[in-house]
Amino acid sequence: MDYKATLEKAADFFSVHSGSGHFWYQRVTAVALVPLSIWLIVLLNKALNAPYADTVEWLSSPLNTLAIIAWTVAVVYHAALGVQVVIEDYVSTIPVRHLAIRATNLIFLVLGVAALLAIIIILLAR
Repeated sequence: MDYKATLEKAADFFSVHSGSGHFWYQRVTAVALVPLSIWLIVLLNKALNAPYADTVEWLSSPLNTLAIIAWTVAVVYHAALGVQVVIEDYVSTIPVRHLAIRATNLIFLVLGVAALLAIIIILLAR
């Protein structure tokens, strides 16, 4: 009886439904990152070539702020999805796989929150 329950859990874990959603989230974030990266390139150009005050003024525009925040969220989520796929493909032991996915998701969450806090601190400091 315990063996059958384990097989049902494994079948649910590897179901096609969750995989297709994961696939589409990766594709949507990849497509969203294409136009949002233009804003990132402009921000990096400002940060490298313009005075700090001009860069902060550019970033203070609501459209620019939203674009950079959207880029940050999309890139962190896209990276977390990508690393999860690599872990699922190359880590064969299920408990280790789950632990590795949870650990990388936590790391990406911390990185994302830190990046968003940095943007907010820059905007509040002006």
